[in-house]
Amino acid sequence: MHLPADAPEQALASLPDSMPDAVDGVARAKLYGEPLFKLPNDLYIPPDALEVFLEAFQGPLDLLLYLIRKQNFNILDIPMAQVTLQYLEYVEQIRSHNLELAAEYLLMAAMLIEIKSRMLLPVKKNENGEEAEDPRAELVRRLLEYEQMKVAAQQLDTLPQLGRDYVRAQIHIEQSMVTRWPEVSISELQAVWGDILKRAKLTAHHTITREELSVREHMTAILRRLQTTRFVEFADLFDPSRGVPVVVVNFIALLELAKETLIEITQAEAFAPIYVRLAYSPT
Repeated sequence: MHLPADAPEQALASLPDSMPDAVDGVARAKLYGEPLFKLPNDLYIPPDALEVFLEAFQGPLDLLLYLIRKQNFNILDIPMAQVTLQYLEYVEQIRSHNLELAAEYLLMAAMLIEIKSRMLLPVKKNENGEEAEDPRAELVRRLLEYEQMKVAAQQLDTLPQLGRDYVRAQIHIEQSMVTRWPEVSISELQAVWGDILKRAKLTAHHTITREELSVREHMTAILRRLQTTRFVEFADLFDPSRGVPVVVVNFIALLELAKETLIEITQAEAFAPIYVRLAYSPT
């Protein structure tokens, strides 16, 4: 249902001839930013400028279901004459304004007329002596299926929807592709070295010997040991039982390897154990 297309013209014709220049000092509209206090005499309103639809249907089945439910007809026993007449009245209205929209409705109208015609004919029996199927059976099946889908769609529409009922919170966190290990401070290295010296003094022997100690040999020994495992705890690279001189030379060898970037001294997090590993070299 819709209002006549010439409703705006009829409304303008009913206005008094003498229009006030302003109503309580409020402009009726704005034209190019300037207030308009009086309607122009040469104002033209197209015939189809205003159209109000009181009901909106999603297709022929929706209209047909609306007509049946509105008059409380039994959907299993549809009075085809009344429903077809009301349906054709609505189709005639939309056909005069939108022929493309009416095409789908006209197809359903033809189906209703066919069913109505078949119901006027005498009932024929099939080869088994049983009466043929009701001509309305296929239409009833489609209407029931459509009504079930429509109810399901209404139930889904009541569920919260993203963008309509709530907004998803989003936060951007920048992550570096390269893993960055916590840096080992000088104070932490000194603390670990002091603990190693204390344990070396506890196991010191009072044997006076002269031993040739080579930093390069200790560097080679450390590299060989790191090749067999991925990580070695810093304290495990020292053998306090061999005395302070060996521990000192071993520590110097460790510093030389770190200086030459052959090894890396790292830890998983602050105050965690310190580990030593071979430096990564891309192939």
